[in-house]
Amino acid sequence: MSAVSNDRQREQHTDDHEPPGEAPVRPRRLPALLAVAAVVFALDLGTKALVVAKMKPGEPISIIDDVVRLTLVRNPGAAFSMATGMTWLLTLIAAAVVVGVIRIGRSLRSVGWAVGLGLVLGGAVGNLIDRLFRAPGPLQGHVVDFISVTKWWPVFNVADSSIVCGAILLVALTVFGFEPDGTRSGRDERAPEADA
Repeated sequence: MSAVSNDRQREQHTDDHEPPGEAPVRPRRLPALLAVAAVVFALDLGTKALVVAKMKPGEPISIIDDVVRLTLVRNPGAAFSMATGMTWLLTLIAAAVVVGVIRIGRSLRSVGWAVGLGLVLGGAVGNLIDRLFRAPGPLQGHVVDFISVTKWWPVFNVADSSIVCGAILLVALTVFGFEPDGTRSGRDERAPEADA
């Protein structure tokens, strides 16, 4: 009886614990990435729809004196109004970014990377929708910008700020050694670590 009891205890111990010397398997983070992207996209789409419905170009609304204003601008170029004559190319680049982020996200196991890539994905999709469906036509659509901070900073939107914040987060994660697979470079990969 004691031998059978010992065998059962060993089986239970094996089932309850990870094999010694192996890192725990982290869950995939694609759902978190897509959730962040969906929130960003909804905010971007909603704010643009509201601005287009309620505002006219050349009639800014002051929020904090002349420091923060809402002003409707149709931007055919990239951020900071660069490449204004290459709207079709910017559309293709945005589409490539969306595909690339989703492909990376399928194997992602880091929460930090999921948030960063989710911010970039949501912003890229938001501006891509403008380029595909707004005037003057498909692949040539002008992006709706409306947030103005000081007179010297270019007008931007929720998607732009999301892309910038996501990129900054990804750079910070890379600098501090947090990997997309949930590990941290420079540490013993066999030791359990909290997700980035």
